[in-house]
Amino acid sequence: RSQNFLADPDVLEAILDLADPKPGDRILEIGPGLGILTGGLLDAGASVTAVEIDRGLAGYLRERFDGAIARTEPLDTTSAAAAGPVTADLPAGAAGRLTLIEADALDLDLTGLLPPPYKVVANLPYNITSPTLHRLLGGSPVADRIVLMLQAEVADRIAAPPGRMSYLSVFVQYHAEVRVVLRVPAEAFEPAPSVQSAVVVLEPRPAPDQAGDEDELWRLVQAGFRERRKMLRNVLGRQLPYDQARVDTALAAAGIAGDRRPQTLSVGEWLALRAALR
Repeated sequence: RSQNFLADPDVLEAILDLADPKPGDRILEIGPGLGILTGGLLDAGASVTAVEIDRGLAGYLRERFDGAIARTEPLDTTSAAAAGPVTADLPAGAAGRLTLIEADALDLDLTGLLPPPYKVVANLPYNITSPTLHRLLGGSPVADRIVLMLQAEVADRIAAPPGRMSYLSVFVQYHAEVRVVLRVPAEAFEPAPSVQSAVVVLEPRPAPDQAGDEDELWRLVQAGFRERRKMLRNVLGRQLPYDQARVDTALAAAGIAGDRRPQTLSVGEWLALRAALR
């Protein structure tokens, strides 16, 4: 599974400082691995729900945190979405503050595992970053704060300014304020990965749209990025079910030059263009 485990205590402390776990906090951790972050969260008094796909690692975590586990959920991932919320009790001591879910995170309703308020803190498996971000930010109820270790290239992509935007950066920045706060060298992991890493903090914000309106927005953004190196006027004229005159009129109404490329538009400009196309 291309697993790389955080082994640098200074990086661990930095992540914990950013997450700011307090006694009684509910925290979702995806991919706990060997439990170095899990242990830090539990030591801070938080209640942790950890999702681990690897059967061997799940067994190790059960042994390591035997005194803290409230219960283990070896979910049948074919019906995981119907399993309902899985939450840990919040006693004063360490016992009962860890719930371990042995399952593929991509088969779960991640935003339905814990009641709000909750946080997400994870050294995220790099091969599931994009779909996990979609589940964490596109579901409900969304976390109060999300602190993630990501591949540095992905971290820079989701935090990119207009000029270097992608569909993923538009999606993430629409749903949350994004900060890349820490660069992490490969040597901080065991074994060392072939890529650099970074810690990002996402501060989710309520989306102003109704669900149907948001779907309309993502159809527009996806249409634009299907030909990201082409002029927006031409791309949308080909990709949208509107005639060229309507596209040109909407671009002018939104104050967007037709010869701009999709990656140059900010989230606000995509919203203005969607409104103008109506």
